Amino acid sequence: MDLNLKDSVVLITGGAKGIGAAIALALGREGGVPAILDRDAAAIEKLQAELYRENIRHKAVLVELTEFLDSSRAVEEVGQEFGRIDGLVNNAGLNDGVGLEHGSPQRFVSSLKCNLVHFYTISQAALPFLKRSKGSIVNMASKVAVTGQGGTSGYAAAKGAILELTAQWAEELSSYGVRVNAIVPAEVMTPQYSDWLKKFERPEQELRKIVDRIPLGHRMTEPEEIAAMAIFLLSHRSEGITGQHLFVDGGYIHLDRRLA
Repeated sequence: MDLNLKDSVVLITGGAKGIGAAIALALGREGGVPAILDRDAAAIEKLQAELYRENIRHKAVLVELTEFLDSSRAVEEVGQEFGRIDGLVNNAGLNDGVGLEHGSPQRFVSSLKCNLVHFYTISQAALPFLKRSKGSIVNMASKVAVTGQGGTSGYAAAKGAILELTAQWAEELSSYGVRVNAIVPAEVMTPQYSDWLKKFERPEQELRKIVDRIPLGHRMTEPEEIAAMAIFLLSHRSEGITGQHLFVDGGYIHLDRRLA
């Protein structure tokens, strides 16, 4: 299926590694132009080497998303260079373990800035471009928004809010032809997830316990599978879809756990 994404310029926050990098590569392979917004210079350099090898036209902007003016500057830089922005993937975030027992008001607010506030900031800055292009916003949520996790109040609050913002923005922007959807991953093997596993005394044993609870194939979801859903939602092939929460999780959340 041709997704008609050729020359479409898409902002991807946290786009230098993990799910964000997979989306950038998938978009580029469809002929789109990923605009990677990230604060990790080394990760940007590594991804760019791959993008150059595949002759994928792209732009990378080093940005601190928690700084409002820096976020707006990054969006304007992309808009001025290409004259258009056709899509936005709000992907950046960190499960930072700011809980109720082991946290503080200051750390909780910081967690919201890291995981939620920039979704609003970037989306608002990109909105004039998206209205002109009748573009698409894809918000990356998490199973934690639905299942809870414990010990991560800031991240859970942010991801729950992202689901509600998706519905709110879809309604608010429908008159402009701008669509807004959320992807809800569960267990995806990213560099962040790998680092979390390493905290356990027996990482392989812990991973086996997790995948045993995933009904479809008893395996982790691949970043490329999340990317495939993202670029479909960015494309005009999904013009009838807005305000939706799409679960790409191997049935982890909604299928009866006894199947595992």
